Amino acid sequence: MQSQPIKRVVIAGGGTAGWMCAASLAKLMGKHLDIQLVESDAIGTVGVGEATIPPLLTLHKLLGINEQEFMAATQATFKLGIEFENWKSVGEKYIHSFGTTGQDHWAAGFQHFWLKGQQMGLAKEYGVYCAELLAAQQNKFAVLPNMGLNYAFHLDATQYAKFLRSMAEQHGAKRVEGKIDQIDLCHQSGFIKSLTLASGRVIEGDLFIDCTGFRALLIEEALHTGYDDWTHWLPCDRAIAVQTASVEAPRPYTRSIAHAAGWQWRIPLQHRTGNGLVYCSRYLSDDAAKQLLLENVEGDVLTEPRVINFRTGQRRSHWNKNCIALGLSSGFIELLESTSIHLIQRGIVRLLQMFPSTGIVQADIDEFNAQTQHEVVNIRDFIILHYHVTQREDSPFWRYCKNMPIPDSLSHRLELFKETGKVFKVPNELFGENSWVQVMLGQGLVPQQHHPVADLMSEKEMEHFLSQIEQQNVRKVNQLPSHQDFLQHYCPAQNF
Repeated sequence: MQSQPIKRVVIAGGGTAGWMCAASLAKLMGKHLDIQLVESDAIGTVGVGEATIPPLLTLHKLLGINEQEFMAATQATFKLGIEFENWKSVGEKYIHSFGTTGQDHWAAGFQHFWLKGQQMGLAKEYGVYCAELLAAQQNKFAVLPNMGLNYAFHLDATQYAKFLRSMAEQHGAKRVEGKIDQIDLCHQSGFIKSLTLASGRVIEGDLFIDCTGFRALLIEEALHTGYDDWTHWLPCDRAIAVQTASVEAPRPYTRSIAHAAGWQWRIPLQHRTGNGLVYCSRYLSDDAAKQLLLENVEGDVLTEPRVINFRTGQRRSHWNKNCIALGLSSGFIELLESTSIHLIQRGIVRLLQMFPSTGIVQADIDEFNAQTQHEVVNIRDFIILHYHVTQREDSPFWRYCKNMPIPDSLSHRLELFKETGKVFKVPNELFGENSWVQVMLGQGLVPQQHHPVADLMSEKEMEHFLSQIEQQNVRKVNQLPSHQDFLQHYCPAQNF
């Protein structure tokens, strides 16, 4: 392996992945590293990862990012979850919220008490027992002490990259303008030695971070790492993105609206709305998809619709030799649950935890890859759940999704929940028990039984238990301002 100390880090590609990595390394390790980021103004970025999940707040806290400055710079709004429309069946919807639903017992999750309450005729809809979900439905929000509401952001991805670039450069990272023309390998080790730009300039490094998007210039084109294709489980392979003028106050949640061959997103920012159509090209042509999207957006269209081709799956190694892939170069699951930026963040945090300062060793590579692949596979299963557990059979696409074979790991989870109501979170898994329960119930999977601990409650005790949780949530939400009013207070310089 590479025994010399790691002093020179070269990041290939900008965008969210590149500048998030540069900002993190420069802020936390910049005194000991020479960090260069190579990107070309002539090469655009995908820039559609505009919805995030709560762990981003942890990274922002680690980097000392002022939330109000960040929100002003990226025209961000708050996000309490995702509303799924037409996923279970046409005309039905549910919200996967970021909060905790109800109150768990040490032996069983809240869903068991809710199921028992349903049998008794006492329990209301599952979402009534989650404050974040109620707030989302009522378009209310506030930043409360001690994370009284769990939240994330909708943001302008292009502006977010610029915001992170400014931070990275303040802490010593250097941007190099240029298009990568050649990747130079060591003949003996196969490690990357340097990047040669179209201008002839040579950028040498000890550790290379591939943030070149779907092209994966370093990890795949140069190192031939290999790719595990998941399109048999996640068949959508196209997305069309377009921006529109806002026509209403921004809602504190993302909308995911299923259609006959995929789904459409709506992401409200302060100054515009991000829209997109995700679809399977076997069932819908690009021209038909563009027409479908433009027929189903609100407000004046601000940008030309652009088609993005992708193939769901992951690299067989996210760290290969002296190259680590982040973002789209490492693989692509789906936009559905806003995990793209999160996986960039997790890769960066994992790199910081395992940074090979004294040299690259195989044990670090193996551990990094094992942790990453384990995390990505669990997210993959959660995304497949949305497509597979459905009552829709109204189109060839949905019939395929409903009847397709699924991974054994997901099949076990679904059977366990269906037969017993139990959900067990895998160690270091992103989505917890509450997320799995919300989506499985929302998609129409109802357990056949509940845990016997719920039977220990009398009818009066159950009624008090459920009503107390409901009333606490109602009181909390009633005290919240509207999402728009809070934004105006929180980001007073913005125009709404």
